[in-house]
Amino acid sequence: MSGNTTRLGSANTYDNAVRQLTARQSQMSSLQEQLTAGKKVLRPSDDPSGAAQAERAITRMARVTTDQRALEVQRNAVGTAESTLGDAITAVQTFRALAVQAGNTSLTGTDRASIAQQMTTLRDQILGYANEKDSNGQPLFGGLGSTAAPFSDTSGGVTFNGIAGQTAGGAVSVPATLDGAATWMNVPTGNGVFAITQASGTSTVYTDAGKVTDPSAVTGANYNIVFTVSGGATTYNVLNTTAGTTVQSAQPYRQGQAIAFDGISLTPSGTPANGATLQVKPSTRSGLFGVLDAAIAGIRDATSTGAVAQNVSQALVQIDSGLSRLQSSRGTAGDLLNRVDDISGRQADRSIQLEADRSRAEDIDMVKGVSDFQTQQTAYSAALGSYAQIQKQSLFNFIS
Repeated sequence: MSGNTTRLGSANTYDNAVRQLTARQSQMSSLQEQLTAGKKVLRPSDDPSGAAQAERAITRMARVTTDQRALEVQRNAVGTAESTLGDAITAVQTFRALAVQAGNTSLTGTDRASIAQQMTTLRDQILGYANEKDSNGQPLFGGLGSTAAPFSDTSGGVTFNGIAGQTAGGAVSVPATLDGAATWMNVPTGNGVFAITQASGTSTVYTDAGKVTDPSAVTGANYNIVFTVSGGATTYNVLNTTAGTTVQSAQPYRQGQAIAFDGISLTPSGTPANGATLQVKPSTRSGLFGVLDAAIAGIRDATSTGAVAQNVSQALVQIDSGLSRLQSSRGTAGDLLNRVDDISGRQADRSIQLEADRSRAEDIDMVKGVSDFQTQQTAYSAALGSYAQIQKQSLFNFIS
């Protein structure tokens, strides 16, 4: 019975064994490199798809980091603005307290001049707050853009040099500046609906800031209240100067008794001279500094207790309106800070997600990697032992 015989040359066997050993050693070296680096993708050729996914995740994480740095700059600016508004509110409240103190009828002209000086110092301090800058030297209240100092103190009063408005925030950003015009230059004159002034040359009749008694009856027209003194009796006429009509005629004047017409009411005081006139006009918009300047001048320059009472009364109403604007802007700053916290939290979550995406794409499973390395190491040791046995075999070992 015949059989097939296969001859295996020693050289061929050695070559095969060496190739296997080299391959296993290469695999071990690759696994060891991955374990040392903690990554299964060390170069794009290892896994082109995984390398591309990891690169996209790294690029997006870099963008998130950049957005976060910009957001922190904005947070610092808005935080500084909020703190500055708090200081300004405190200063205006102190200014208001001084105005109330100046209304004390027992004070002398010298006393009121001293109070006016203190109020002037506070006014300048408040102007400094309005021109405050952030850590990068940018105005906090520049609005849509302004010079280095948004507010200038000129002979005609404080003016706003910026552009009114506020930049819009984005999905990952908030405005770094607040609207200076809305914060500091948007105070209604008078009581917010109408303002009362004395006609030129009139200094014998005074009034409070007035109030609205029937909003539906308010016309928004201009009025003159003209007082007439005849035969020892004082009367007044209310003229609608916009329409050229008489609203009330020959009404008896009594100090402290309200004059009411067309949905508004005011309470005069003093002893009107013949022809004395109070002018009632619709409220307009003024700057907070104009309100402060008028209050200072009204207290410093008043020549009678009646004038002081009127000036203080009207100043307090407008100062309260100015405080309301500052508090509203401070609330806006607080809302922006809350928004920064929200954006920062979402960005942090996104960074975690992107890091997880990158890790899945290129990081090695250490437990599996160590197991694979030990398996390869065992196989390599076995192959090495087998090769050691094979290389000892020789035909000369069987020739006696």
